[in-house]
Amino acid sequence: MRSNGRAWMVEKGRAGSQSNGRLSAMVSLPTVVLCPMKWWTLTQNAISTGILMLILLLSGTLLPGCGGTGSSSGDTGRDASAAESAELVLALNWYAEAEHGGYVAAKELGFFKDEGLRVSIQPGGPGAPNLVIQELAAGRIPFAVSSADMLILARSQGVPVVAVAAPLQQSPRCIMVHKASGIEKLEQLQNVELAISEARPFALWMKKKLPLTNVTMVPYSGMVGEFLQKPNFAQQGYVFSEPFVARESGGDPVALMVSETGFNPYESMLVTSESMIAQQPDVVRKVVEASVRGWESYLQNPEPVNQRIHAQNADMTLPALSFGAAAMQPLCETKDGLGLCEMQKDRWKLLIEQIEELGEIPVGTVKADECFTNEFLPAAESPDQSTVE
Repeated sequence: MRSNGRAWMVEKGRAGSQSNGRLSAMVSLPTVVLCPMKWWTLTQNAISTGILMLILLLSGTLLPGCGGTGSSSGDTGRDASAAESAELVLALNWYAEAEHGGYVAAKELGFFKDEGLRVSIQPGGPGAPNLVIQELAAGRIPFAVSSADMLILARSQGVPVVAVAAPLQQSPRCIMVHKASGIEKLEQLQNVELAISEARPFALWMKKKLPLTNVTMVPYSGMVGEFLQKPNFAQQGYVFSEPFVARESGGDPVALMVSETGFNPYESMLVTSESMIAQQPDVVRKVVEASVRGWESYLQNPEPVNQRIHAQNADMTLPALSFGAAAMQPLCETKDGLGLCEMQKDRWKLLIEQIEELGEIPVGTVKADECFTNEFLPAAESPDQSTVE
């Protein structure tokens, strides 16, 4: 049976090897943006109570999109129609890459349009994983792409964001080591410099659970140049991105999956705000259904959409995108009869407990069933239903 997640849910209704996407952090941000971005970062203690209260007020009073005026309960029907005709922003947590393929497909193949929606995909860049959460909280955008651990950190501070679809069921996060090092699993990681985002939960989990003998953590630059130049060097990455670039540049990368440590958050999730769900559930449903349809199409035939992603992000080459789409396939597979993009409460509960164990959030401040909902996902067909007209 499909788990709805949200307890309150409205019933019915990524030196010379710098290359693509995530690896081109030195590339300037796009100059055209659809909504103003506040360049400040969400950290555990960054939001004071006063600012947080203001955010909560804003998230309940601004219309979806780039801002606007609030609505009264008597205007619900009119506002729903206006929201569908207005351009909706879907903000990415990085430059467009393979992990955003389903969302790009939904736009470029007309699936959003089929639902009567006008959706604009806003590219991200350095800082975007935090920024999209802030934009959602302030009501300046209605939808964004994020990860489960980022969402939990946000909710621990009272930021009312909710996951409504999770195409990447397994985390693509990896540690890239040299094959010549002889390191074959993370437990053997030793005697290296490790470029990593040291404050992120996955890095904290590694420090807590792995020996990391003589491992020196250094800041992650977003490039693979240092990896190519230093034999005793390792770095974080996504399994379908950095390893490909390193290999194409003559390196000998081996990708060790962080998920093998047990820390395995959903990734590339479609997220929105509690107020969007409460005020415009029909719009949320349409965006989710079109997005799932986009992911179905991208996973079956990624090449036409890869052409569009390359056009939007020239640093992502077509061979890199093709590799990425293929490497991403098994990460999107669901188990236990779940449908595409569906989430499980037990997965959320475990991740919350892990982040609590790290001391990143106070125990009990985040509830699993408040982090997500499956309510808007298309109903999964059972084996019997699939053979009946």
